[in-house]
Amino acid sequence: MSLSKNPSIFFTLFITLCFGLAHAARFDITNNCPFTVWAGAKPGGGRQLNQGETWPLDVNAGTTQARIWPRTRCNFDGSGRGGCQTGDCGGLLECQGYGAAPNTLAEFALNQPNNLDYFDISLVEGFNVAMEFSPTSNGCTRSRRCKADINGQCPNVLRATDGCNNPCTVFKTDQYCCNSGTICNPTDYSRFFKNLCPDAYSYPKDDVTSLVTCPGGTNYKVVFCP
Repeated sequence: MSLSKNPSIFFTLFITLCFGLAHAARFDITNNCPFTVWAGAKPGGGRQLNQGETWPLDVNAGTTQARIWPRTRCNFDGSGRGGCQTGDCGGLLECQGYGAAPNTLAEFALNQPNNLDYFDISLVEGFNVAMEFSPTSNGCTRSRRCKADINGQCPNVLRATDGCNNPCTVFKTDQYCCNSGTICNPTDYSRFFKNLCPDAYSYPKDDVTSLVTCPGGTNYKVVFCP
């Protein structure tokens, strides 16, 4: 059958070829905290990181809706089942889904339109551990950092054990969660997060000051307690 007579097959093969030629991105996930952190990643699973340890994670080109996050005060048995105080992903060491709030998020999508990677640090699901998310290749220098002591300064109504909740998690209203599709504006609580971590998403519509890009094929590092 001629590909020229079936554009959908040609397009599918073209996209497959493009992603096949693109290299996986390397994410070096390092724990600089003075305590153990269990990194979670989707895709990727999870890994216990003692102080100073690094987990090299390769992520396929074209991956979307991906994230890396820290988990704290975890306990797992020999089969990889247990739980974490913050960032728990269904009681599994090897995460299959996302983590539970509160958790600081490194979010990314690779090789998107114009072959750009999009990435950010998000506090939309709260905060548990300080984080840096930085490119390490392709000459890209657009780092994101959230190094403030948010847990220590967290408003009482948002406090959680070992973390600070985003107001959406606590109040579950459209004002804070931006679920209705209408105009969604900053609140006093989102400004609390933004003032301490200007690089990070403080509420779901905080794109302009938070989302950045690098050329596709860039490698990255995620550092806990930078």
